[in-house]
Amino acid sequence: MTNSILQSVFNLFLKPECPLCARPTDQEFCHYCQQQLLECQFTHPGLFPGQVPIFVWGRYGGVLKRAIAALKYDGNPQIAKMLGYCLAEGWLNTVNRVPQNLVVVPIPLHPDKLKKRGFNQAELLGRGFCEITGLPIKPHGLQRVKNTEALHGLSRQQREQNLLGALRVGKDTLPPRSSVLIIDDIYTTGATVNAAIQALKLRKIKVAGVVALATTASPKSSPRSLSSMA
Repeated sequence: MTNSILQSVFNLFLKPECPLCARPTDQEFCHYCQQQLLECQFTHPGLFPGQVPIFVWGRYGGVLKRAIAALKYDGNPQIAKMLGYCLAEGWLNTVNRVPQNLVVVPIPLHPDKLKKRGFNQAELLGRGFCEITGLPIKPHGLQRVKNTEALHGLSRQQREQNLLGALRVGKDTLPPRSSVLIIDDIYTTGATVNAAIQALKLRKIKVAGVVALATTASPKSSPRSLSSMA
């Protein structure tokens, strides 16, 4: 048999598996997990109070929680593209218009953690997000100079103390008169994005808003605050 015929035979029996449930699938997620994922999306815009408009796509639980864990800890970076698409479509359906000169900047990992994981999940989400929105991404717009301890289980005050001086403006040059849209995978107390906002503001870089994939908090729908991003 030729290699192409052999590959066709193997494909009949060795279909890719869904990274969340191991069902055979020809896509990133099987049909069942795709439906379960969409059920995690907030019915109304996931808006949160903060220094800038904050949009979060869905609830951190169920399949969405498993998808983020599979992305970050189980070596499935390919998941990020589809999750970034979901985030982008939700955001585009919410903003009145996309501001000019908007640049996407992901929350960075410390170099030690980046080396261990092999990728920054926020950057991969951002690349998928930017494929749909058409916005440019600056993956090194921020840098993490302090290897902070895990934030899970810490109070808001402990998180803020842990992140003090942890983030700085990175090596990527931002276009003149640009404003930044910060992107991350999980939004909890806001300590991380607030640290990023402060680092950018110290360099007089405008922050237009924040987008994140998931949160454990309950959104507070406020069309006025989100429209101000545009």
